[in-house]
Amino acid sequence: MTIEFTETADETGLEVYDSIEQRRLHIGTPSPVSPAVLEPDRFRFPIDKKCAIETDALVFDQLYSVTVHNSTGQTETSLDAGETVRLEERTQFVGLSGPIRLYCRIDAAGTIDIGLTSIRITFDEATEIEVGARSPHDRPAATITTPPDIESMMEAVSALPSALKTTSPERTWPTLRGHPPLIELGDRLRIPDTVDRPDGDMILTVPPERSALYQAAPLGFFLGATIRPGREPTLETPRFEHPLTAEHSFEDAVARLLKRFFFLDCLTRTEGFYRYELSERRLLEDELPYDLAEMYAAALPERLDRYLDVPYDQLASHMPRWPLTAHVPPEPDTVELLPFIVNELGVVRDVHGTPPETVPESGSATGLARSVSRTRDSSRTPRPDRSFVVPDITDESVEHAWFGDDVPQQASKATLEAYRNQLARDARNESTEILLVCNDARMLGEHDALGNVYGNREALPFEIHSEFGVDTDRLADLLTDGGYDFFHYIGHATEDGLRCPDGELDVRSLESVDLGVFFLNACRSYEQGLALTRRGAFGGVSTYADIVNDRAVEAGETMARLLNRGFPLRAALEIARTHSSLGKQYLIVGDGSADIAQSDGGAPMIVDLERDEGDPFDFAVQSYSTKEFKLGTATESTLPTVADRHLSPGRTSFSRADRDDVREYLIWNEVPIRVDSELQWNDGIGSPIFE
Repeated sequence: MTIEFTETADETGLEVYDSIEQRRLHIGTPSPVSPAVLEPDRFRFPIDKKCAIETDALVFDQLYSVTVHNSTGQTETSLDAGETVRLEERTQFVGLSGPIRLYCRIDAAGTIDIGLTSIRITFDEATEIEVGARSPHDRPAATITTPPDIESMMEAVSALPSALKTTSPERTWPTLRGHPPLIELGDRLRIPDTVDRPDGDMILTVPPERSALYQAAPLGFFLGATIRPGREPTLETPRFEHPLTAEHSFEDAVARLLKRFFFLDCLTRTEGFYRYELSERRLLEDELPYDLAEMYAAALPERLDRYLDVPYDQLASHMPRWPLTAHVPPEPDTVELLPFIVNELGVVRDVHGTPPETVPESGSATGLARSVSRTRDSSRTPRPDRSFVVPDITDESVEHAWFGDDVPQQASKATLEAYRNQLARDARNESTEILLVCNDARMLGEHDALGNVYGNREALPFEIHSEFGVDTDRLADLLTDGGYDFFHYIGHATEDGLRCPDGELDVRSLESVDLGVFFLNACRSYEQGLALTRRGAFGGVSTYADIVNDRAVEAGETMARLLNRGFPLRAALEIARTHSSLGKQYLIVGDGSADIAQSDGGAPMIVDLERDEGDPFDFAVQSYSTKEFKLGTATESTLPTVADRHLSPGRTSFSRADRDDVREYLIWNEVPIRVDSELQWNDGIGSPIFE
């Protein structure tokens, strides 16, 4: 089973462990407990496994979003930091949105207290509590096979919405959107009986071209629509027909509809089972031409019809940042990518781009002369068969993933294999295994700095393995048999290999690697990073040009800090590129949503502070999505004096906050901080801005 319940002794209580995602959550109890595993029934919410324990208190050592539901699943209250609520002597469910989704079935009277850094549920007397857990990890339920003709492909793509668990506005919650079935090219169309096709009420008519089908796939998935060929692109429902190319190109039109429908459903869902304050609703509700409660009760066609009454430009500045835009070629095998892109509701665009104005030359150190600083020199020229490209659109999402053949700038180089590698992943080590390899003694400073960064979080177990001067045979063994979750390489590289004392190890010569995420902090490591994703890795960061050594050290430490705090690759690279010397020559290879650690409590975020002349601060947060906190998650800072629950990934507006409140918040929350736009770190001791 994915979920495991284990009694803990050092700190008495129960550990809930997700062996696939390597996520864990500890529930403290005053005295030892013996979990009894039960069948996962009698819950109003989907769970993977359930156990029963007897106790008079439950303690959670991190802050999670807490909701209290009645016996039918209806939300009765949502709790914020500093709040206390009384549980009555009747059946209630307490839901906690942590790294593992938890529901506690409670039939006794008690009290829930939300503190500064923990949650405590106490009962009037010892009672039996049922604990249900659900992994955020979702896997495709089936595989669809399709031949390359456009009609068959449209039928295959039309079956992807079978993964939706509801057509109500709650489908905007990540846990109610399952992973779509996989699609493979084959000799004939085969859709397994376990895949439920749409009922035909929603129809997307698109031009009979692969590019149009691919671009329509995310919208078709979210609407549960059947996709059909036709010369006039249209969204047709039992209530209305809406043309798709009246004012914009087809790919722009479907992207705008997807964002509009998704965002407005997020506002409408606040009237449903999970009722809570949302900053986007607070800012927009008075401007909407309808009542949200009425919209929640309306059927899907009516909701969409009324959503079209709201101008897109009125909504755009309030929408969450989209996590992914995928630039894909209109080739038959691209259809196999769609389930992974659709799983993130990624926007799909064609591979349109232009050559960059300048291409780094060998030894240019990204435009700086070698005399300025020593470089991690590749001593090689770029491969002549590789051309560089800048996508036409690079500012729509956190990550722009380029699936074409060229080397992208201002985008990541994504691969289908990186997505598939994660589906093939079995249960891994109990702790997060990190491998640091330093193959140049002059770069030990970076290694020493990293040793103080990785694994400095007490709540999560890390094992750090350091190797120095590793030869080619040893490095090959580490990559193929080590089973490491993260590989950080410090040294030199060429397009033909990672440099070792006895030569170069070309990853392309390896049959496979047993590796999760990587950071190849060496010159021109692009080809080797690409090879890692082709042979088993999930994703990582490489370079396509020479890098200056002192800047590489800073970049390596910044990336390490962010990955250690639970930021995925795409977020860590964006932040590091903005706030360190990490240059544009670094790029993600593989899956940009890959990470190495879970975040504390909710979606990872940066705190923004702007100092005023007096004591108060202007306080805001910027959050990023992760694999368990995907697009549509609601997250907040938990600073008691500000109301900043918002849709993630996103950014809140600034609120005035008292200096002492901010100081106390930063003492108890280890988050990166931007002070007047400068990135700083507080590692559990508060921020240097108060010193």
